[in-house]
Amino acid sequence: MRPASYAREEFSDEETGISTTKISCDFGENQDLDHGLISGGWMKENWAIHPKDPNSAKVDSEWEKTGGRKGQMWRTNVTAAMHSNKSHFFISANLKAYENGTLIFTKDYENKIYVVDFVFTRCGSICPIMTNNMKIIQDKFLENDNLMLLSISVTPNIDNVETLKKYAKSKGVINSKWNIATGNKKHIYELARKSYFAVLKKGDGGLQDFIHTPNFILIDKKKQIRGIYNGTDDIEIKRVINDIKTLQIKNS
Repeated sequence: MRPASYAREEFSDEETGISTTKISCDFGENQDLDHGLISGGWMKENWAIHPKDPNSAKVDSEWEKTGGRKGQMWRTNVTAAMHSNKSHFFISANLKAYENGTLIFTKDYENKIYVVDFVFTRCGSICPIMTNNMKIIQDKFLENDNLMLLSISVTPNIDNVETLKKYAKSKGVINSKWNIATGNKKHIYELARKSYFAVLKKGDGGLQDFIHTPNFILIDKKKQIRGIYNGTDDIEIKRVINDIKTLQIKNS
């Protein structure tokens, strides 16, 4: 097994004036002796900004999580990047999943319109409604390769890859169109707050932190957030569908 470690480096470029912070966190790898489950993960983040230019801010990150038992291991890897101008944030991301070292799934949202929400499989209130409405969007644009859907679990300690596979199958998810993902909790909560602005409430992604939001976030091909919608409201679902159609017309 692997011990945990943490490193942080801050420096400024004398020529460009850009300040950079590099964070590397290895969460270690551990095995539960009672049932043999192995779990681990790590993350790397690079933050940069010119002190006199807020619009120069940018971040790129990579997170990886592993789990399973001997002979049946899984691994997810996520890379993401964000920068901004005066009016928009621009986001790009890639997700890959491996089973016993073999790539079994990849999703790249480059040059795609996509809708994002944050759910968890044991939710008995808003999440089933949101997932049903995501399926409405999926079915509406099933033959359209320019639109993708992304649902991210906010309880990754419960929603492992196998659980999400079963959940996706039960909800009629088509993998080529709609991805239901898990990962490191701190990374997921940071994405929700700082990249997708799904929630305004602050938090640290720790044990007591919890995100529960009905918001659907619409991202265009330039990685700009074009709208935030109530994913439990039928009128709002009609609105996001119309806005997707409008974006497609503009991009055609």
